[in-house]
Amino acid sequence: MNAMDSNANVYIRVGTMYYKISPQPLISGDYFPVIRPWSKSAINDDLAPEEKSKIPKYDSFCVIPDHLNYQRTVRINNPEGHLLSRHFYGSYNLYEPLNYDPSPGSWAITRSFVQHIFGEQWEIGLDFLTLIYRYPTQVLPILCLVSRQRCTGKTTFLNWQKAIYGNNMTINTNQDFRNQFNSGWTSKLIIGVDEVLLDKLEDSERIKNYATTRTIKTEAKGKDKVEQEFFGKFILCSNNEDSFIQIPRDEIRYWVRNVPTIKHENVNLLEDLIKEVPAFLEYLKTRTITVPNATRMWFTREQIFTPALLKVMQGTESIIEKELREYIFESFMESGQDELQFTPKDLLDELFKESPKLQVLKTEVRDILKRWGLEQSTQQVRYLRYFRIMDNERQWHTRSESKTGLPYKFLRSVFLNNLTKQ
Repeated sequence: MNAMDSNANVYIRVGTMYYKISPQPLISGDYFPVIRPWSKSAINDDLAPEEKSKIPKYDSFCVIPDHLNYQRTVRINNPEGHLLSRHFYGSYNLYEPLNYDPSPGSWAITRSFVQHIFGEQWEIGLDFLTLIYRYPTQVLPILCLVSRQRCTGKTTFLNWQKAIYGNNMTINTNQDFRNQFNSGWTSKLIIGVDEVLLDKLEDSERIKNYATTRTIKTEAKGKDKVEQEFFGKFILCSNNEDSFIQIPRDEIRYWVRNVPTIKHENVNLLEDLIKEVPAFLEYLKTRTITVPNATRMWFTREQIFTPALLKVMQGTESIIEKELREYIFESFMESGQDELQFTPKDLLDELFKESPKLQVLKTEVRDILKRWGLEQSTQQVRYLRYFRIMDNERQWHTRSESKTGLPYKFLRSVFLNNLTKQ
């Protein structure tokens, strides 16, 4: 960090409590400001009477992120535009000012690094970074950087963002999301996780709910839960490309990038990126965002879709769901039909033919079909059911028969398209 703000190493009074803002050293030689409770008796020991009268007073703490028009003291005006009361001191903003000011200059190394991380989606990647800087309360997708390879720049990306946003970003462990005490990250702009492995369904549900919520309940050890506004963005990094988290096929909140190895390693890459931060912020401040706001997370599903996302989705599916997809795919290929119809029992019978020991209920099959967005016929209809039989040489062949029932309808164009683009 370059320097502490003008309130560093001073005392403040918030409500009826006193605090001291003092630097906490880091291994790197830098520091960040920490607000520590300070007793009134200690204040009397530390300051002369005339100095105590100069201690800034605030009514409360608040967390208001703003990088273009930052205010340490946040005041509230009434509808007429006047201060609510001359006795209202304002609120002390716990959100920290950035350590770097925008300044014209070269950001060539940063450009190359962003292109490396986001690949063919690098313009959208710049939009993502621009939105974080200019509109910090905007809800954004969960960015996931994955790769089994080494020297890809995933961790450097986290450390680069940490250098830009300082104490407004935290890098968590997997356990931090499972811990009930979450006060260490709920007020942060960016929550990064390196070596993420949140493979339980409840982990995925928790993360994706956090990503779109506007408020969150914060709990610190020994204190009651407090509801507060939440504007955190998640950046997850993992060496596990296909099962670091569970992502259902209908999920739209994840942006997964498979990051390749850096071709020409630069051991001073992070330091070079940090040197270019002022020039990069100047660019983010003035550039035109290429993608218009189309959803609550700004980007559409199609804009952030990647093969890496599909790979995680496929890794998330149960064996039953994978078997169903495979059977229906083979039925389209072997029958040559543009439309197929099956009841849950039809599909269950076919699954048992190939895997007699498979433990699955008809209700499970029905739930999967509903999750795929299919609707069951509401009245009895006659349909052509395709099924498999095994010949004497133990080879499967597809046959058809006319039946009556309440089938689900599968369209070839939709089903095959979803196999590759869901």
